[in-house]
Amino acid sequence: MSDDNDTKDQFPDRLSVDPNSPYYNADILARDVGIRFKGVEKTNVEEYCISEGWVRVTAGNAKDRYGNPLTIKVHGPVEPYFRDKTKS
Repeated sequence: MSDDNDTKDQFPDRLSVDPNSPYYNADILARDVGIRFKGVEKTNVEEYCISEGWVRVTAGNAKDRYGNPLTIKVHGPVEPYFRDKTKS
């Protein structure tokens, strides 16, 4: 039984909140994913990659010509976690 929980708690190497991205996964995002970047919790992360060690964060309220938020790629250690697990 613990094997099922371990596989459900696995994070993909790359995850995006943009539904048009190939790295979008609604099932995982529904569980309220939190990101710690360089030891600090970030709430403005649009996409992350664990193996390459980067996150894309929104750059204020700026938008591109298609209405999507402008993002900046920042490098460092990435630690995703499920917020629903930390509360209990």
